[in-house]
Amino acid sequence: MSANLDTVLLWEDAVERFENQELPFIEQRFEQDGIPDYVARSEHWNNWTDMLCKNDEISDWQYDNWGHPDCCLTEREKEDQRRREERQ
Repeated sequence: MSANLDTVLLWEDAVERFENQELPFIEQRFEQDGIPDYVARSEHWNNWTDMLCKNDEISDWQYDNWGHPDCCLTEREKEDQRRREERQ
């Protein structure tokens, strides 16, 4: 269980790593037409963060509570997320 890790990957660092290392693969495979495939991006984020958790790079809490980064969201989803955050 990764609930008591000494160090974890921070959200900002995870997003940067995802955008630099994972997103190019998604763009090459699913976005050859130049149109963002938000479903593929979101699914890959889910699978990738699951791998980070299983490899003890992020905690269970992080895995359960992190949302998707902006690069995985449509404009409408980004606006909805901002509204939810403002209410908290």
